[in-house]
Amino acid sequence: MKLYSSDLNDGHAIDTRLAFGRPDKANHMALSENRSPHLRWADVPDGARSFAVICVDPDVPSVADDVNQEGKTIPADLERVDFYHWVMIDVPANLRELETAECSRAVTPGGKKHPPGPEGSKQGLNNYTQFLAGDPEMAGKYFGYDGPCPPWNDERLHRYVFTVYALDTESLGLSGEFDGQDAMKAMEGHILGQASITGTYTLNPEVEH
Repeated sequence: MKLYSSDLNDGHAIDTRLAFGRPDKANHMALSENRSPHLRWADVPDGARSFAVICVDPDVPSVADDVNQEGKTIPADLERVDFYHWVMIDVPANLRELETAECSRAVTPGGKKHPPGPEGSKQGLNNYTQFLAGDPEMAGKYFGYDGPCPPWNDERLHRYVFTVYALDTESLGLSGEFDGQDAMKAMEGHILGQASITGTYTLNPEVEH
């Protein structure tokens, strides 16, 4: 498979319009446009009956105590964990393209309950659900796409891996409040092919982008 995007350039910085948070001199971070990126895939394996679209940041700090804390930094060598930004499954087999902002057009405080997307597809919870749980103004269940917003005091440049999977089943059998780990487990044994584009993002002005 091959994956293309008019919004993402593999190995290069992600534009702020696709991000959840953008740099802000006064407050380190401000909410951004949060548009989902354009994606187009080709050379799909024979027998594909649906697709899954996953975006994951593998560079999230495993310990959150110092995240976005004045006077502190998160060392680049701290152990990291996965943070899912987008989990969309059961995408119809005849689809080959998602337009810019087709699945997200803005930040929705409390999360998008019914995010837009291709007819028949299902979108699970992303990890902002957990990350913002303690914020009274933002807490909620975040379904669908919500873009990059790494800690502004993190010394590591974050990577965002967008992957389209071709699957041999029309449905993964998930519904309700499933998440990225649920989707990845359900895909085991059903993946016919996959293709990825990786973008980078930081809110730390001292980190090379």
